[in-house]
Amino acid sequence: MPLTERQNYLRTAAFQGGEWIPCDLHISAASWTSLREDLEEVLARHPVLFPGFQPGRQDYDHWEYGPAHRPGERFTDAWGCVWDNAWGGLEGQAVEHPLAHWSALRTYQVPDPLVTADRGPANWPAQHDRIAAARTAGHLTVGYLPHGFLLMRLWYLRGFDNLMMDLAEEPPELSKLIQMVVAHNQRIVREWLSINVELVNFGEDLGAQQASIISPAMFRKWIAPAYHQLMQPCREAEAHVYLHSDGHILELVDDLIACGVTILNPQDLCNGIDNLAREVKGRVCISLDIDRQKIVPFGTRREIRELIREEVMKLGSPQGGFMFAGGIYPPTPPENVDALCSALEEFRTYWSDGRAV
Repeated sequence: MPLTERQNYLRTAAFQGGEWIPCDLHISAASWTSLREDLEEVLARHPVLFPGFQPGRQDYDHWEYGPAHRPGERFTDAWGCVWDNAWGGLEGQAVEHPLAHWSALRTYQVPDPLVTADRGPANWPAQHDRIAAARTAGHLTVGYLPHGFLLMRLWYLRGFDNLMMDLAEEPPELSKLIQMVVAHNQRIVREWLSINVELVNFGEDLGAQQASIISPAMFRKWIAPAYHQLMQPCREAEAHVYLHSDGHILELVDDLIACGVTILNPQDLCNGIDNLAREVKGRVCISLDIDRQKIVPFGTRREIRELIREEVMKLGSPQGGFMFAGGIYPPTPPENVDALCSALEEFRTYWSDGRAV
């Protein structure tokens, strides 16, 4: 009997040999509202990757981008950070920081995550229902923390330049602030674990284009202990720990694994495919973030196919431990989305259908 999506995912994550490489493609709202029906036609041609997709259900003229994604809007989140946005459908940036001056820390109140999420009311009963429905349907049960849950939240609160100086100068307020943010996130983790999710998704961007945003030594001193406090309860509950990070994070991999990460979502080209094969393959399941800067948005169909083929050959194996996760963002044209989908469909069963023999 063929594996279900859930079974295949869990077997792949545990290096137990799945039947296909899991492939998760996210279409940004910015791409939806720019490509519209052209993108619908592409997705309809690839039911393996987009099962159940039905064209004609999107209202592009009344698209709700959501907080911090609306063009020209200033939005204040639950932490008091003010966001500005210039391009609809893409996240803006925090431009005003409630703790820009440490004097504000004395009276600062961290939001209650059981009452309010980062950008709107929290609805935990609905989340409990969602998990129960997924479990009943035989789907993977997944909890998550908001993107930018720790290091990024610190610079949203302090401002990026201020935080970089904090990490160098080590004022006593920094430790207090980190523990406040950790305690907030611990309540979210406990809530997910109380309903026995199988995976908790952590996401923030630790890397720049060619190096990590902070040094490995700073990460080890200030951030890794906080990650450990959040991730180890997940591992003790036998839930997978999925960590997404944009940017170059190769020098942080040892620490991330030690913190409890079981599925790592690094970007491919800025870390290097060969580097990931040498430093990461076989140590932790790789959920590879497919290039969105060069080949996928600007390359030819042949170049896109070759990228996917190379990644499957170098990072995959019959034992599993390899997945794809991709995002479609402007200016990727519909023909390149189609090329990417075709390549993923062509190689998703490479390690299980006899071609690798």
